[in-house]
Amino acid sequence: MRDPKEAPWVLAAKTGKIGFANRLGRGDRSPLGVWFWELDRVLLSLMMVLIAIGLLAVAAASPAGAQRLSSSTTQLSSLYFFYRQLMWVLVGVPLMLLVSMYPRAQAQRFAVYGFCVFFVLLALVPLLGREVNGSQRWIGAGFAGLQPSEFLKPFYAVMMAWIISWRLKDPSLPVLILTSIATGCVCFFLLLQPDLGQTILFMGTWFALMMVAGVPAGRLWFLVISGVLFILLAYNFYPVATQRIDAWIFGTEGLTHDKMALATLTNGGFIGLGPGLGVKKYSLPEGHTDYIFSVIGEEFGLLACMVIALLYFAILVRIIIRLLDEKDQFVVMAVTGLGAQFCGQAMINIAVNLGVFPSKGMTLPFISYGGSSILALSITCGLILALTKRNPYLDRSLYMVKGHRP
Repeated sequence: MRDPKEAPWVLAAKTGKIGFANRLGRGDRSPLGVWFWELDRVLLSLMMVLIAIGLLAVAAASPAGAQRLSSSTTQLSSLYFFYRQLMWVLVGVPLMLLVSMYPRAQAQRFAVYGFCVFFVLLALVPLLGREVNGSQRWIGAGFAGLQPSEFLKPFYAVMMAWIISWRLKDPSLPVLILTSIATGCVCFFLLLQPDLGQTILFMGTWFALMMVAGVPAGRLWFLVISGVLFILLAYNFYPVATQRIDAWIFGTEGLTHDKMALATLTNGGFIGLGPGLGVKKYSLPEGHTDYIFSVIGEEFGLLACMVIALLYFAILVRIIIRLLDEKDQFVVMAVTGLGAQFCGQAMINIAVNLGVFPSKGMTLPFISYGGSSILALSITCGLILALTKRNPYLDRSLYMVKGHRP
């Protein structure tokens, strides 16, 4: 007979059954319950806030983009891009949660397979890709189109971390050479598109991994000097880099994207003109993608821009806090690479909108419009959540050997 005074979690422990009212409670040992309590819910909440802000921002920028693409024969809805973004978010959020449920070993395998698939697709872009806005970055068309470099980013970070972790088993393995060759191949195919911004982001991710991996300071300085030489060579022999760096340093006559972005950003003042009341966004190219930060500044003000920047900073800080007690070196390196990509991309996009960096053609994570971007970022954040999952009571147990996990 059941004792009516028994606590629900005691009953659950005896029967192995969890009532609907106790679902996701501390006594729920189902796979879903374990995932919920091991997940970093603070980090997930910050990501969901960014996604919500992104939907609001795309709704504000959508009328200008729809008007630009409309013609005498085709009239797009003013919320055309918002509806499409909402569709991608409805796919991306479940994808992020699904990936976050992977155990660490399965997340690692998923990333290795993903790297192999999208590296091959990246190599096929020069042969099979289609040109958009002067760059050949896409494979397929319509809903079947995707940008392999976007999906490759999260898989690349985990793959490089996995290769570097081999050194723990055999210190003689040339992991620096192996990862530098892989990074060089990725950057080569990116430069063919051309895509200088993503090339710099991949190189920055690799450098962050080298720092965390404990590469001697002398080699790190060598890598820094090599990066400077790469930029100098790109400026002299890579027309895309020459054009963008010249426009950034020396300026150009007339209105440029950078000037229009800064003018749009500052037009709203501190609190903005109000949702839907922006004016300069209608003359800003790619206002729903690369320059959406400027549209936010015009309609919601510099205050909203500061809040968004603080959100990215909060995500970075939360990732660092989560890694402070981590014993698995592979996890530390993989999450460092993923976090460097995510926050580095945000920093570059914001800097471009402020006129601090030359134009890169890079989206603002979870805020800019884009199907490939949303899905790839969902995989990125899903992997971060999967790799940072932790039993909150495991390290406190007197029966666990410190530094070991089951």
